Amino acid sequence: MVSASLVKELREKTGAGMLDCKKALDENNGDIEKAADWLREKGISKAAKKADRIAAEGTAAILEKNEKAVIIEVNSETDFVAKNEEFKSLINTLLNTIIESDAKNIDEVLKLKTDEGNVEDLMIAKTAKIGEKLSFRRVEIITKDSNESFGSYIHMGGSIAVLTVLENTDSEVAKDVAMHAAAMRPTHVSISDVPAENVEKEREVLLAEAMNEGKPEEIANKMVEGRIQKFYKEICLEEQPFVKDSDMTVKEFVSKNGGKIKKMIRFEVGEGIEKRCENFADEVMSQIKK
Repeated sequence: MVSASLVKELREKTGAGMLDCKKALDENNGDIEKAADWLREKGISKAAKKADRIAAEGTAAILEKNEKAVIIEVNSETDFVAKNEEFKSLINTLLNTIIESDAKNIDEVLKLKTDEGNVEDLMIAKTAKIGEKLSFRRVEIITKDSNESFGSYIHMGGSIAVLTVLENTDSEVAKDVAMHAAAMRPTHVSISDVPAENVEKEREVLLAEAMNEGKPEEIANKMVEGRIQKFYKEICLEEQPFVKDSDMTVKEFVSKNGGKIKKMIRFEVGEGIEKRCENFADEVMSQIKK
């Protein structure tokens, strides 16, 4: 039985996680030096030291196969790494592993088997080999019906990936909608998808703004309703003017082609992650030093 104090000592020595340290000690009969070597061989201690780094670059990617599609975001620390062949190979491995599986969410994906252990082990191994923190941030796995079409669009080599599912129309229309979503950043498909609390909060802010402009309450309330419609056009895919023809909304474009938007997933690499402030020269030098 490995003691908690020994696990703690190995954690402090290697920077690896508690479970990894316990496993290493179990595998090496409690010998801390051998356990540390075991972690190094597995790439775990080297990867662990990178765990507090910020990984806000990377790639968003999509794979379709028959009635199934997968969209993922995998992050790296720099866009240099995101463009190298080792990283691209990792993306392909992940996409193909997921699409051939029955996984439904990221927790299940991390347990999937690959030629280099499960996906979680693979991410640790690639972090150690590539020399940067890598993070499998998110995944969506979609299955469509026979009367539905996938539309996918990858922008700038993977900085943005959009996957759409449209009913009763073809993949070209679905792709046009995906391209629009990449450009216009909608967060919801339709007005009914927007949480009521979000609308109410926006209404309160808009009313306060109108009242601060010195408008009478009755006028202010009318102004708010007009501005709420503008709010919907900013965040709802269906309500936005279509980028290829601004005389119609996206909903009107899809309806004109006999279809209906069922789903839209948009991954923009690094969105919501606080990025480091580095200038280009510093970033290049950090790569040279590695």
